[in-house]
Amino acid sequence: MFNGEAEEAMKFYTSIFEDAAIESILHQENGGVRHGTFSINGQVFMTVDNSKEKIVDCTPAMSLFVTCKRESEVDYVFQRLSEDGTIVIDLAETPFAVKFAWIIDRFGVSWQLQLEKNG
Repeated sequence: MFNGEAEEAMKFYTSIFEDAAIESILHQENGGVRHGTFSINGQVFMTVDNSKEKIVDCTPAMSLFVTCKRESEVDYVFQRLSEDGTIVIDLAETPFAVKFAWIIDRFGVSWQLQLEKNG
């Protein structure tokens, strides 16, 4: 849930991933997003703007986990999501991935990115 930034977030996310698109946006009367969907690598995600006055924060206990197809993509996405965000785990090789990172982006959304090891 976003606090008036759902459409901006969807546009940002779909601009930085190679295989990504906004699927649909239904607006609230106040211009916020009542229901929006976007896809990354064929996986569909839903967004909504908070319609209450109370600010709602995302929790890092839940992350969007995306496997990138190429090293150049994971490098670029990591760099863009890190801008004005927080790096939880820096982009590096791990036992399970050529590269892995965990970021909380400027919208407060927690992302885990990986470039899988082959085989």
